[in-house]
Amino acid sequence: MSVPNLSPESTSNSNILPVTGSPENVMATLPFGIYSTDAFLTGASDQVAYTYKKLGGDVLDIELTEGNVYSSYEEAILEYSYLINLHQSKNSLSSMLGASTGSFDQDGTITGSLEGMDIALRYPRFDYGYIRRVSETIATEAGFGGTVPIYSASVTAVANQQDYDLQTIISASSANNASASYYQQVADKRIIVRKVFFKTPRAMWRFYGYYGGFSVVGNLRTYGQFADDSTFEIVPTWQNKLQAMAFEDALYTRTSHYSYEIHDNNLRLFPTPQSILDITNFWVQFTIEGQYDPWEESDRGKTGVEGVNNINTLPFENIPYKNINSIGKQWIRRFALALTKEVLGQIRGKFTTVPIPGESVTLNSAELLSQARTEQDLLRDELKLILEETTYDKLAAIDATLQDSTKKVVENIPAGIFVG
Repeated sequence: MSVPNLSPESTSNSNILPVTGSPENVMATLPFGIYSTDAFLTGASDQVAYTYKKLGGDVLDIELTEGNVYSSYEEAILEYSYLINLHQSKNSLSSMLGASTGSFDQDGTITGSLEGMDIALRYPRFDYGYIRRVSETIATEAGFGGTVPIYSASVTAVANQQDYDLQTIISASSANNASASYYQQVADKRIIVRKVFFKTPRAMWRFYGYYGGFSVVGNLRTYGQFADDSTFEIVPTWQNKLQAMAFEDALYTRTSHYSYEIHDNNLRLFPTPQSILDITNFWVQFTIEGQYDPWEESDRGKTGVEGVNNINTLPFENIPYKNINSIGKQWIRRFALALTKEVLGQIRGKFTTVPIPGESVTLNSAELLSQARTEQDLLRDELKLILEETTYDKLAAIDATLQDSTKKVVENIPAGIFVG
């Protein structure tokens, strides 16, 4: 049998992965070009030799270019940065709510006032931002703190008038009374009445209660001239605190001789004032609904409304290559190799078989693609598992366990006998 005369005698792919890479060729082949330091260029170049050896370049041609390896290496770094930043966002989001967000360019590099600060590399102070924001609102509603301004207005009582439209009265005062703290703040906004009180002119009731007076003791006759609230026993501190908190309300209710009810900001006094000598003024404490839009900053100081509100606005940029340690770099090498396998599988998948004289060769495209995607999933899961085990709450639990274990060890150490 004669040997066939092939024309051309042999062919080879013009794109064959070289044995080593070159740092000078890296930047021109990157899709993003985010990293450009000498350390990155050297790392990407070294990845070519690693890929060449792992894919059997010493035995078989590898239908890849240097650029395929360099772009896979860049993508692997970006994937690593994404997973690390996602992990850190879980750790710090609560404490960073309301903080400055910064701005980013198309590559994810931070710009503006936070540029160059490397926020993703910093260990944040914990201030429980979310809990604090919620507690401020609760404190406002409960009437013992918060950040919402509470205003006070004086309303003139009218003899024989029982009903007062507080919305109309306070709106008019807001428009015309330049000395009021709420001047031009109400307009058409609804007021929310927090407290109505009247300071009685009968000053002795402050000390003796409305049953008491000089030579009158109320129910506690054996203790001398003291109010009904007076006691002569040792009580816990918390009880004194509760009494102090209730004392102001007691002055404005028990000793006022007046009570009230409110419906839709219409106040009705009980009993009806019979004379302006009985009551001249009463006071209203109120807040203004919608005074501050929930999406706008307060004019009383920065409150974080325009700051971080979810993981998308955290000022985390791509992790600088110089700050990735040996653990991270080895993960990146392995992930970049898996990405390169996927590219090679796509290339070999263009033709599933290649004809040769008297036979055909089946390429391993399907095996490469399956292997590459499996390796990528395993590497992601490996890193996620490590990161999940090192969240701040898990570290605190580990410290607690270590402390308990140390305590048990110390408890079993015999105490020395002191000889004096």
